[in-house]
Amino acid sequence: MAQYEVQHQLGKTFHAHLTAGDWEGIRSLLTDDATWTLPGDNTISGTAVGADAVVERAKKIASYGLRFELLHILVSRENMALSLHNTARRGEVRLDEYLSTVCRLRDGKIASIETYLSDVPGMNAFFV
Repeated sequence: MAQYEVQHQLGKTFHAHLTAGDWEGIRSLLTDDATWTLPGDNTISGTAVGADAVVERAKKIASYGLRFELLHILVSRENMALSLHNTARRGEVRLDEYLSTVCRLRDGKIASIETYLSDVPGMNAFFV
């Protein structure tokens, strides 16, 4: 299997585990020292350090009832990114954002995740 196919499959598997709430599945894709950085100033912002903290962040985000629509899996020479459209509703507050989740890989696993958002103020209002 070509390297880009491996990266593409890793992105597809990460998204599948996220939408299914398969936290052990997500954990299996991460290096032990994995990190996940999100912009903004809210309950999910900042950097989660360590694979267990990354899984806890994924659980917390999913607990808000998000729909994670996968638009594209993008690959570079060594890494991959997910292009997503996330939507959710919590009472009168609505989340409708586009994002790229950039994953840097090491030894076939995700070593770091950095998320880029289209609507940081909207994210701040939703994740209180």
